Amino acid sequence: MDAEKIKSLQVTAANVRLGIVTGVFHAKSGHPGGSLSAADIFTYLYFNELNIDPKNPKAPDRDRFVLSKGHCAPGLYATLAQRGFFSPDELKKLRHIGAMLQGHPDMKGTPGVDMSTGSLGQGISAAAGMALAAKMDGASYRIYALLGDGEIQEGQVWEAAMFAAHHGLDNLCLIVDCNGLQIDGDVEKVAGIAPLDEKFQSFGFQVLTADGHDFNSLEAAFAAVKSCVDKPSVILAKTVKGKGVSFMENQAGWHGKAPNQEQYEQAMAELNAALEKIS
Repeated sequence: MDAEKIKSLQVTAANVRLGIVTGVFHAKSGHPGGSLSAADIFTYLYFNELNIDPKNPKAPDRDRFVLSKGHCAPGLYATLAQRGFFSPDELKKLRHIGAMLQGHPDMKGTPGVDMSTGSLGQGISAAAGMALAAKMDGASYRIYALLGDGEIQEGQVWEAAMFAAHHGLDNLCLIVDCNGLQIDGDVEKVAGIAPLDEKFQSFGFQVLTADGHDFNSLEAAFAAVKSCVDKPSVILAKTVKGKGVSFMENQAGWHGKAPNQEQYEQAMAELNAALEKIS
């Protein structure tokens, strides 16, 4: 990937992070930690990978994206706003009564959202169903689903994985946001998931790894996904919870709470400084 493209993606990701903090602050609730860790993944998907059109969000041949870790909706919303699905002004109305942007993705009320999610483990099941439907219809679109590493503890995840491999769904790509933390603390201490690569391999997946904050690394992983035949793929993306905001980074306490005024101002100052440095 050339330097200008990387810079463009970095600028977009910085703006996505600003949108995440803006939304959660104005909502006075929400999930900033996992949204920030996935910001670069969201950015890569929506600005370099997915076949989508903001002017026609329901196009039959579009690629589908499912946010299986639906509580990280602030990250998805901030990305959709940057991509032009709706105005960034909507982010300040996050979780407000009567507003478009609910606490979890709503496919009926938000342009660009392909599946309503929130209950952990269910998004991957929906994504697998979408992928099988595409196969049955002879359609060329692809399905992408983002999961949290804490979410992998859900049994339904593995039922869906077994289903996907059994049906040879090579049009399905899972991405696991491996930030190592969940609401109760360290993922491995709550209910260890290692070795995640070997588990997915044993379920019949092509397993890839990536630095979830490096666009060249993500590009290489997604390229390998498209060359895989007769089996689904999973990208294990190593990330930092709360990435970009110093006091949120690697802190499980920022899984699901909003910053106060002072914290908001500090976070926005840090993110704006990072954006200025890139630009």
